[in-house]
Amino acid sequence: MWWMMGEGGGHYCSKKTDDICGNVCGQESGRMLSMSRVRCILRGFDLKVLIILFTLIPTCIFGIYVHGQKISYFLRPLWESPPKPFHDIPHYYHENVSMENLCRLHGWGIREYPRRVFDAVLFSNEMDILTIRWKELYPYVTQFVLLESNSTFTGLQKPLFFSRYRDQFKFVEPRLTYGTTGGRFKRGENPFVEEAYQRVTLDNLLKIAGITDDDLLIMSDVDEIPSRHTINLLRWCDEVPEILHLRLKNYLYSFEFLVDNNSWRASVHRYRKGKTTYAHYRQTDDILADAGWHCSFCFRYISEFIFKMKAYSHYDRVRFSNYLNPKRVQKVICKGSDLFDMLPEEYTFKEIIGKMGPVPHSFSAVHLPSHLFEDAERYKFLLPGNCQRESG
Repeated sequence: MWWMMGEGGGHYCSKKTDDICGNVCGQESGRMLSMSRVRCILRGFDLKVLIILFTLIPTCIFGIYVHGQKISYFLRPLWESPPKPFHDIPHYYHENVSMENLCRLHGWGIREYPRRVFDAVLFSNEMDILTIRWKELYPYVTQFVLLESNSTFTGLQKPLFFSRYRDQFKFVEPRLTYGTTGGRFKRGENPFVEEAYQRVTLDNLLKIAGITDDDLLIMSDVDEIPSRHTINLLRWCDEVPEILHLRLKNYLYSFEFLVDNNSWRASVHRYRKGKTTYAHYRQTDDILADAGWHCSFCFRYISEFIFKMKAYSHYDRVRFSNYLNPKRVQKVICKGSDLFDMLPEEYTFKEIIGKMGPVPHSFSAVHLPSHLFEDAERYKFLLPGNCQRESG
């Protein structure tokens, strides 16, 4: 239409223009017209707003990439409810009280003779903690059962550490059933699949060790250590629950950093052939209070920390390579911070906020495994005030 075009057949331009876009109209065409329109649009924005947008958006994307896991953990209470509470059984103990009275206080009877006790563990590389565990339990364990693989849960090749240093454990040799299993080395597979495979193998090793019905079986990781008086109580008392979880004091890096009293995965079972299988998850509602210690990442050497960070089932938490830097690891240990820079895995905002930040230092070394004090010079790295580690 002639009235919609200029004299030269150019683009239509309304006469109702303002000062901002006025220079877009006229005889410009093609590329020049497009550039003019872009300038027009940009002139319509405040420069400060543009700077903020171009700064804020990349910063938000980078922040989500770096701290997305923290955001997810902090918002966990919005989509996940706390698990069903345990039925806590009060734990009575004093060295000067008879076993008959202790059993009666728990509502249990007393046996004519104690049950046999089997302590079964999957072993990776926790040499010091294994020694402390076995020294603690030695008076009351009938058979120590240990399974070692040449593969980590994440499919990495590893030495058979226990086999290499077995001479250090001569004190348990007459009571030891030791087995090895070959790894499947399936890199990229869910680590819990390999872990479950090894636990099934441990079931078979227990049968070789001679476990029978009504024997007590301790199911826990190497660093989840029941106190000896707890095991003595359970082996002497009658009518104890068939499956009983143990509530352990939860420590991080050493017995200087007490996180809480809520470690619960360790359990004791009255063995039933064809029914009892080795597991590391919740299996009952009953839990015995104050039954021992869980000392997570309690290693002598920095190299052991790094090995476990790469080897255990939660390797996905190593999101950045600098997490494995030895200097960083040492700094984190002495500060009582999280090796993976994570927020607490809790189910309420109150508990998450209450546990944010480093774990407070504790200067109490009371009611800890006795072998820590019997060989205090060797294990001083696990006692308060000794956070510096050897490089290894």
